[in-house]
Amino acid sequence: MVVLHGCTQTAAGYDHGSGWSRLAEEEGFAVLLPEQRRTNNANLCFNWFVPEDVTRDRGEALSIRQMIEAMVTKHGLDRRRVFVTGLSAGGAMAAVMLATYPEVFAGGAVIAGLAYGSASTIPEAFDRMRGHGGPSEPELQRRLAQASLRKGPWPKISIWQGTADHTVAPENADALVAQWQGVHRIAASPARKETIDGQTRQVWRDADGHAVIEKYTIAGMGHGIPVKTVGDDALGHAAPFMLDAGISSTRRIAAFWDLISRDAENRAKSEPAFAHPASDTALRTYVSQEKSRPVRGEAAEQSHPDGSRASATGIGKVIEDALRAAGLMR
Repeated sequence: MVVLHGCTQTAAGYDHGSGWSRLAEEEGFAVLLPEQRRTNNANLCFNWFVPEDVTRDRGEALSIRQMIEAMVTKHGLDRRRVFVTGLSAGGAMAAVMLATYPEVFAGGAVIAGLAYGSASTIPEAFDRMRGHGGPSEPELQRRLAQASLRKGPWPKISIWQGTADHTVAPENADALVAQWQGVHRIAASPARKETIDGQTRQVWRDADGHAVIEKYTIAGMGHGIPVKTVGDDALGHAAPFMLDAGISSTRRIAAFWDLISRDAENRAKSEPAFAHPASDTALRTYVSQEKSRPVRGEAAEQSHPDGSRASATGIGKVIEDALRAAGLMR
């Protein structure tokens, strides 16, 4: 399980809030948590729209791919069971990984993220985040299909979006659905619509009846991942961008990928691990803490709900800080 944090977050903080390592301990799978470096992005955002970072075998995409290969090789993990998820800039980067290395992943989950290839400049990125403009559906589908040489089956994808998200507009979730309908060759209308934990879930199935796209719409939720902090299936902790919505996206995503098993005897005895990639834009790596140890105390920079940071040094600094907070400037 590859987990990509959002802007201003650390791998440790995201892991603590989302509960991925805890679920891995319960169910017996491995977790890899790449972490952005300030030398790559001042606000710890993955550079989800920079062309040299989102192309196969280049930049940050290559760095993450190298981490995955090192972990799979070192621990003898099942190459058929690799998954990726992320929030916001991390969600957009998860979409990048699924597009550029589809043969590596069995599935992916994008939370409050953007479609692959939706922007390649700072003005475009701001427009897309606000739900303005962007490539047509056929063009988005073309960009996804041409991001790799993939001819075989594509990963299944889980898409999560809050209706009150003012940082990444809900239209971006619709763009993701439309983009992935192309490679899966499925109808525009969902095959199923249901309510889970009070939230709307839509499912699209392929010609063989397999669920290949799901979309959760979280009513009234702002920018962040939905967590559930009370109840028998509680997981994670409420924090900035970790929003208690009464539904655990972590558990639901894992269930969509069949990572959750009730048979403890069949659980794999994997443990989180890391390896240092060789890319020139190498990311940092993070090994999750044991449950008995405190989460690493490296605090993320404080930010406003819209992702901007206050500044007292003039309007130019405010604009620059907003660009960095949104992951649009290094």
